[in-house]
Amino acid sequence: MIKKNLLLTPGPTPVPSEVLLSMARPAIHHRTPQFMAIFKEMNENLKYVFQTKHDVFTFACSGTGAMEATVANLLSGGDTAICVQAGKFGERWGEICKAYGITAVIIDVEWGDAVTPEQIKKALDQHKNAKAVFTTLCETSTGAGIDLKAIADVLRPRAAVLVTDAISALGGMELRTDEWGVDVVVSGSQKGLMIPPGLGFCSISPKAWQLVEQSKSPRYYFDFRAAKAALDKTDTPYTPAVSLCIALNEALKMLRQETLEQAWARQRRLCEAIRAAMLALGLKLYAKKPAEVVTAVCVPQGVDGEKLVKIMRDDYGITIAGGQEQLKGKIFRFASLGFVNEFDIMTGISCLEIVLAKLGYTFTAGAGVGAAQKIFAA
Repeated sequence: MIKKNLLLTPGPTPVPSEVLLSMARPAIHHRTPQFMAIFKEMNENLKYVFQTKHDVFTFACSGTGAMEATVANLLSGGDTAICVQAGKFGERWGEICKAYGITAVIIDVEWGDAVTPEQIKKALDQHKNAKAVFTTLCETSTGAGIDLKAIADVLRPRAAVLVTDAISALGGMELRTDEWGVDVVVSGSQKGLMIPPGLGFCSISPKAWQLVEQSKSPRYYFDFRAAKAALDKTDTPYTPAVSLCIALNEALKMLRQETLEQAWARQRRLCEAIRAAMLALGLKLYAKKPAEVVTAVCVPQGVDGEKLVKIMRDDYGITIAGGQEQLKGKIFRFASLGFVNEFDIMTGISCLEIVLAKLGYTFTAGAGVGAAQKIFAA
C-alpha cells in the first residue's frame, strides 16, 4: 500500500508546500539588508497574529524556551507567582518558576476542566504580593480551553501581570492581546503558525516591561533587554534561525491573507465536525470546556488506546496524539491545527473508524464521517 503521511496532532502540524519550498532557497546572511527586510515584514506580521502593537521577541527555541525566557525576565528569586495547573503543560509554569527560586502558588484544576476567573481572583486576594499569573490558553494534554478574556478583566486593575501560554492556541483560537489586556503571550512555531519546530515567541506589554527592568534573575541569550535593543534596529542580538524566519514570514502572509477572524472560524468549524463525528461513533469527549484547536476523546472500554494511535500512524500514516501521564492509553487527541482542511479531517475520521473496527469496537460504519460531512455541508 502507498502510504501518505498526515499530521493531525497538536504539534507539529502540517506545513504548506509554499512554506517548505521557501526553506529550500539558498541561505542568506542574517546581517544583510535582504534578511532585514524579511525580518521587518515578519515582525509586523507577528504583531498582527498576536493582535498587539507592542514588541514580539523571536528566539531560536521551542515554546518551552519562550516560557522559561518569560519567567527569567519578569521575575526574581523570592518573588511570588500564581500558576494555573490543569494539565501537563500548565504544570510547566510551576516547574520553571521553582527552577528560578520563585514561589509558585498553584491553582490546581482537575484535568479536563478549566480555571475560572473567580479562582484567579481568590488566589490574587490571598497572595497580594504575586507579581504574575501564569495561564495556559489551550491545555493540549486535556483538550481544554480557558476564558482568557474574563481572566484578563480580573487582572486589569491589579499590579500583577497576566501571562498566557498560547503555544497551541495562537492563530487557531481567538486571542486579542492588547484589547483584552494580556501582558505576555508565549507561543511556538510548530502549531497554528504552520512551520516546523524551532522558534519561540514572547509578546510584551508596557506593564510587563516594568517587571523586565526590575528583574534580577540571571539571563543571557534569553535577555529581553538585549532582544529589544536589537529589535529596535530591526535586528537580533545573536544569529537567528534564518530559514525558519523566512518560512515563518511566508506562513504569516498566508494567515494574514485568510484573516485571523476566518482562521478562528475555520478552526471552530473543523473542531465542531470532529466532535460531531466522535459523538456519532458513541465516543465521549474528555474536556469539560473544549478548546477550539484539539479534541481529546476517551478511549472506549475494551480498546487499547496506545495500540489505536500506533496502528493509525504506522499502518495508515495518520498521526494523532495519545494521552500523557495518567491519561496515557485512556484518551487520544485529534487536532485540526496548522495547514489542515475539511478533507484532512474526513480522512482522519475515516481512518479512525477503520482502526476502531479492527480493535473490536462496535459502531455504525460511516457514522463519524457522515456526521462530520453534515457539518461541512451546512
